[in-house]
Amino acid sequence: MRKTTFAAAALLAAATLTLSACGSGSDSDKPVTMVSEEAGRQAATVLDKPFEKPDLVLTDTRGKQYDLREQTAGAPTLVYFGYTHCPDVCPLTMNNIAVAKKQLPRAEQDKLRVVFVTTDPERDTPAALGEWLKGIDPQIVGLTGDFATIQAGARTLGISIDPPTKDKDGKVVSTHGTQVVAFSPKSDAGYVLYGEDAGVEDYTADLPKLVKGEKP
Repeated sequence: MRKTTFAAAALLAAATLTLSACGSGSDSDKPVTMVSEEAGRQAATVLDKPFEKPDLVLTDTRGKQYDLREQTAGAPTLVYFGYTHCPDVCPLTMNNIAVAKKQLPRAEQDKLRVVFVTTDPERDTPAALGEWLKGIDPQIVGLTGDFATIQAGARTLGISIDPPTKDKDGKVVSTHGTQVVAFSPKSDAGYVLYGEDAGVEDYTADLPKLVKGEKP
């Protein structure tokens, strides 16, 4: 298992460099991906100074208000910022987590909260998020809302998100950090970070420990 421990300040600097730019378009379009050299070197990064859970109140796939801190208090939680039109990193990350999650005993699957926060709220309505996540894992919580609120919440975790733009060909491009942050059920703090290179085997090995609030 690939893992390391970083000082929080250094990690913040590295995390803000890890960005992926994805084009929408058709299935035959080539995805645009830009990742810094710092990205993808470690699967699991154990933080010496954990992140505070973002104070985010957004809208879930049922159109109901969802308070992230309140709804996930005392529960092992994975948080990821991405969007449904992403052609590569986002669906791969969510599917990797979903496959690994199914290896847990049913009781532990029910304890684990996996939260997907859209970086493209204009297109990712509650209904669109619900339909997309249903094909991955219906237990995953999908959240949407005001872009500025989402961007500010991600920033507290060292994750950069830029407003979606159109490239010269008219394709929508969303540039966003690709980290998954694991929050402990013991402290509700984000103490482990995963890069986009984390695979099914990494999550399968680590989730039993994360569910208990242990270091992977």
